[in-house]
Amino acid sequence: MIGRAYIKSVPISPKKMRFLLTEIKTLGPARALQVLKFSPKKGAQFFWKAIKAAFDSQPSLAKMDPDLVEFKLLAVEEGKKLKRWRAGSKGMAKTYRRRVAHIRLEIGPKNNQ
Repeated sequence: MIGRAYIKSVPISPKKMRFLLTEIKTLGPARALQVLKFSPKKGAQFFWKAIKAAFDSQPSLAKMDPDLVEFKLLAVEEGKKLKRWRAGSKGMAKTYRRRVAHIRLEIGPKNNQ
C-alpha cells in the first residue's frame, strides 16, 4: 500500500529542488500539498505534481487520516545535462549546461513502533 511517483526531466536544476526537499521532509505529504500549492518557488509546482501523482497511484492513501501517512522515500536525482553555448567576447563561444532533475518519492502509512 505504497504510492510511488517518479517524475523525470523536470526543467530545473537539482540544487534548487533540494532546497525545497529539506522543507518538505519535515511536513507530512498531506500538509506538503497544502503548502506547495501556494509557494512562490518554481520547484514547488513540480513537487506538488509528484506528491499528487503518488496519492493518485494508491487511492487507499487518500482515504486515510493525513496524520497516518508519511514519506518513505523522497529524493531528487540529477538528470542529463544539455550542453549549450552563448556568444562570448572576441568571437568565442561560452559553454553552459542546462540541468534537469528527476523526482523520486514513495508515500505510505506510518510504522507505529
